[in-house]
Amino acid sequence: MVKIKQVWKEWLSNNQQLEKAGENVERGTESFKNVIDLAIALGILASPSAPVFSAALPFVGVIAKKGLGILHDKTNQKPEIEKWVAVACPIAYINSFNTLVQRNVWLQERLNVQIAEQGVKSEFNQLGELELNNNQAEKALTDFCNSILGQALNQQLLAYLQKVGIAENIASIVTGWVAWDTYNYIEQLFSYESEDVRQTLSLMITAAQEVRANEKYASIESYLKEQISPSPSNPLLIERWKVIGEEFKIPEIYVPLKAYLLDSNGELKEKSVVDLENWVTEQLNKSEINRQVIFIQASPGRGKSVYCKMFAERVRKELHPIWIPILIRLRDIDTFEPNIENTLRASVRENFANRDDWLSDRKTRYLFILDGFDELRLEGRTAKGIEDFLKQVGNYQAQTGCRHQFIVTGRESALHGIENRVPTNLDRVEIALMDEQIQAQWLKNWSRLFGQDKAEEFQKFLKTNNCPNRVKELAREPLLLYLLAAMHRDDELTIQMFEGANDAQAKIVVYQKTLDWVLTKQRPQELNKELTEFDTEDLRLILTEAGLCVTQSGREWTSIKAIESRLKNDKTARQMLEEAQKRLGENPLRNALAAFYLRPAKASPSTEGAVEFIHKSFGEFLCAQKIKEILRHWTKIDSETRRERYVIDEDKLAEEIYDLFGYGGLTREIVEYLMALLDSEEKFQYLKLFERLSDFYLDWYQGKFIDGQKLKIFPFNQMQKFQAQNISLKLREVDIFTGLNVMILLLELHRYAQTQDELKDNIVFYPCGKKDSDNFDGQRLLRIIGYSNSVTVSTFLETVGYFLSGANLRGANLSGANLSGANLRGANLSGANLRGADLSNANLSGAGGYARFPCGADLRSADFSQANLSGAGLSDANLSHANLSRADLSRAHLDRANLSHANLSHANLSRADLTCTYLHCSNLSHANLSEVNFFGAGFDGANLTNIVWDENTTWASVQGLETAVNVPQVLLK
Repeated sequence: MVKIKQVWKEWLSNNQQLEKAGENVERGTESFKNVIDLAIALGILASPSAPVFSAALPFVGVIAKKGLGILHDKTNQKPEIEKWVAVACPIAYINSFNTLVQRNVWLQERLNVQIAEQGVKSEFNQLGELELNNNQAEKALTDFCNSILGQALNQQLLAYLQKVGIAENIASIVTGWVAWDTYNYIEQLFSYESEDVRQTLSLMITAAQEVRANEKYASIESYLKEQISPSPSNPLLIERWKVIGEEFKIPEIYVPLKAYLLDSNGELKEKSVVDLENWVTEQLNKSEINRQVIFIQASPGRGKSVYCKMFAERVRKELHPIWIPILIRLRDIDTFEPNIENTLRASVRENFANRDDWLSDRKTRYLFILDGFDELRLEGRTAKGIEDFLKQVGNYQAQTGCRHQFIVTGRESALHGIENRVPTNLDRVEIALMDEQIQAQWLKNWSRLFGQDKAEEFQKFLKTNNCPNRVKELAREPLLLYLLAAMHRDDELTIQMFEGANDAQAKIVVYQKTLDWVLTKQRPQELNKELTEFDTEDLRLILTEAGLCVTQSGREWTSIKAIESRLKNDKTARQMLEEAQKRLGENPLRNALAAFYLRPAKASPSTEGAVEFIHKSFGEFLCAQKIKEILRHWTKIDSETRRERYVIDEDKLAEEIYDLFGYGGLTREIVEYLMALLDSEEKFQYLKLFERLSDFYLDWYQGKFIDGQKLKIFPFNQMQKFQAQNISLKLREVDIFTGLNVMILLLELHRYAQTQDELKDNIVFYPCGKKDSDNFDGQRLLRIIGYSNSVTVSTFLETVGYFLSGANLRGANLSGANLSGANLRGANLSGANLRGADLSNANLSGAGGYARFPCGADLRSADFSQANLSGAGLSDANLSHANLSRADLSRAHLDRANLSHANLSHANLSRADLTCTYLHCSNLSHANLSEVNFFGAGFDGANLTNIVWDENTTWASVQGLETAVNVPQVLLK
């Protein structure tokens, strides 16, 4: 049994050279600085005025040359292990803490606070009184964290941290990791000893290694090294850090991004931007009370996923263990459990997550970075799964005592239709386009990689007067900036490429050129052939097929088997595959897909031979290319027949439509690419395509493919194909999504045609048929909505709602329909019956595209809450009992409208025309009435509490103010 203070006195008295250690120390030994301070705290040496954990005289040079020198006993008796432990373990513990502070920014900031020296001395005097026997000493070497000495040191460090203002829960995290890492410094001290000493201690050091291998801290450290650090040991994981087609890693080119702060509705809080990484770090450093989910949204290519990787790495380097970053690509989650804890455990797939207490353990605090909420692999292909998942995250974050933090990223478009149903505890931000300062920093990094000359030439290219503005705008997006810079570096970028291109077409040009560049410039055609046995055009076909397969899978990856299956349906492609396989002697697709744009997917463990696109946008673009090629084929006329006859007959067309569109809803990104690709085609047969799709639309609506003469043939066969690819869609879902996707194309063709003089009279899509024609059915759209919503209650809105802008809904009966959040900008609603319809959050306005309501429209009890009705024509409309709370009615025409009992609370009516409007018992509380014309309006019984108005508001000839509630006194004079 030994007392720590006595052992230290004995050791120091036998090592007088420690007083001159500072003169003898070698370079590179700064990590061992604190032994003198510990001796001072124990009351053994005279004390300078410094706190115990400040830097002291280095002394490791002495130890390196002589060891601790306390196991050598002059009586030749068995060495006393407890003496070595009494000196080595406190030194190792302090150095473990010191190293942690040196790399943890959060701790550095807080440990600038000085505390009274005597208080620290008092605490470590208590340590000096601790006695150790042989068993306790062995326990300290084999399992330091759970030893008496380890616990005593933890208690005294905990007390110190609390005195400098660090909360107990954070302090306990720090002490847990300091104790864990102490072993590494014990091992260092052990390595300095002589052979006979090492032999005495070796069995215990080996036992410690075995104990540590199964500890949660070891599993966490392994995870951080392999999954978060840009320098993992696994070569496959290193590839995930490399930039597309390059040898350099993301950190070499990355620049921090800026972001806009948003309110709960996704609107800008203020115009100024914040540094995204610093802002998120500030949120992490705030009090744990009422912590919000950090919700980062952005369009494709804005740098969401790269930000997640880089911020997780920053947290690992600067904030661990206060925060332990866990990065989860949501595309990699196979199944979502009712309990989010189980979902997280399954996605992390590490030993530390298998512990029952992994989220309740007070000595760990996780930062969950969930990347890509728009990429969730969900049953039914609807936003319902996204909504449910976000609710799970929000509810977990809101739990009392939740110490962890969630960051969720994804495309804003995935929230379409569910904005008012997402959790309320979200701190929303949107990644901003790169400004000149950030772009200049990016170019500086580019110059380090490829030379100052290349970077300056590219910068001149972007700044030249004849560089199209749309190209300059594209260069503000990180992904496209890289693609433009790389092609410019390789002399593949010219101003002439973008002549006459709009924004979408400019992006198409970049992606098209990138594809050419990848297939030819980066890997010359001869090398392509050598690697894959396919020529360049063969590879294009394979990549577009892969794009379609990934999209149809509903995941972010697809199996090589699925791509092969689709290719074999094409006679030419089938021959190509067979010939390549003969020459190569193995599956030629594996080589082709591994070489371009794709990489092995981290899919479910049961999935073999799966690939994913390096960036989601590439897959969407290539999918759009495949769709374009198929659409063009549908319009081809058989040149060998006398009569005009399509190469693809009606039955074959229906089969191919189900094959192409039965998987789920077309996304706005794919549709945008598709329409730009069609626009770039010479003499594309828009009218022929429109006529063929219109015929299919009517047949589908009438149920001919699911309950008519062609009973279940096409949708049933397609369902079986999908199921063979593990795409879980039922017969009704295949039928519904096919019809809705055709409807989307018809709406897009209609909108495009209205901008083209030669097409606008011939291509007009009426979802309900043309009013007063034999084809008109006022309830057609209402029935389609009802049929679609048999999948989920919002399938129609989530699939088609965004594409309804400019739709011709003249005469449609939409009474009671759910159109919440629909984009009806510029839609023709003349003669439509919207009584009782839910149009909350709908967009019914837009520059030059105001929704057209019929004069005297029947909108009784309709829900327009938070809808955008700016400039809408609602003259003579019957809006009695309608909900217009928080709606934007600025510049709206509401003259002679009936707004009795309508809810207009918090509505924006600025500059609206309400002449002679009937406002009996309407609720106008908190409404903005600036510059409103109320001439002749009736207000009897109306609620005018806290209305906002100005000198330009017209109150002339109004009636009923004497019976209205809370009327401003000035109006009653």
